[in-house]
This record gives sequence, C-alpha cells and structure tokens, in this order.
Amino acid sequence: MELNLGINSEDRHKIATGLASLLADSYSLYLKTHNYHWNVEGQLFNTLHEMFEVQYTELAAAVDEIAERIRALGIKAPGSYSEFAALTSVEEAQGGETAEEMIRQLAIGQESVVRTARSVFPVANSANDEPTADLLTQRMQTHEKNAWMLRSMLA
Repeated sequence: MELNLGINSEDRHKIATGLASLLADSYSLYLKTHNYHWNVEGQLFNTLHEMFEVQYTELAAAVDEIAERIRALGIKAPGSYSEFAALTSVEEAQGGETAEEMIRQLAIGQESVVRTARSVFPVANSANDEPTADLLTQRMQTHEKNAWMLRSMLA
C-alpha cells in the first residue's frame, strides 16, 4: 500500500535521514551513559550512579520513539552497531574515565544530541511534519536540561 501522509517522498527521506542520525546519537549516548552507570567510582558514586540510571532509562525510551517515527515515515530505521557508528556524532567511552571526566563526556554527548536534533528541525518544519517537529523539540529540551545539570556538577 502506498504511503500518503501529506509529506512528499523526498522530504520523508530527508527527515528520516536526519532522524537516523538522531537515533544513532541517542543510542550511542545511551550506551555510554549505561557504561558510566556501571563503572563510576568515587565520592559521588551514589549520586552519579542514580543520575546516570535516570538518564539512560529516558534514552532507552527515546530511541524507541525515534525509531518508530522513522518507521511511521515509511523508512527503515537503522538498528546495528555498525550503522550507529557510521551515523553518530557521540564519541565512544574509552574506559578508565574518572567520575569528573564521565560527567564532562556525558555533557558533551548531550549537547551533540541537541545539535543533531536542531539540524533536523528545519527540514521537518518546512515539510509541515508537526509530529517530527514535536519529537525534536522534546528531545532538544530534555538534552539541554541534562547537559545543564551535568555542567553544573563541574562548576
């Protein structure tokens, strides 16, 4: 059955391509945050362990929502590590980071996701794709807040 959402095929593909990068960034940040949750040490262990859990749990729900939006646009969502690695702007954790470096790296990752979401917004907006624009707005708001909270711990 042919898809007719009122968004032309070219725009749907452009939006889905941007969302694929957002999905890759979000999944990469999820993995990094979960890694840090498991491996954080030091005086702030309990605080950071709990904070990281809240953040990776929220990211787990977000990746599903982003992938489902790609599918609603009629495009296949990426879903492998190799696809995510090729699309993401979030750097992988190296291992052995101090608690302070974990906070710094996660703040950088949160900001990367914001920039990716913001880059997709004009395409969705010009195509009158309100559901994607709403999703992007929510993602930017969440990641901007998380980045602020993480940066505040470094002040």
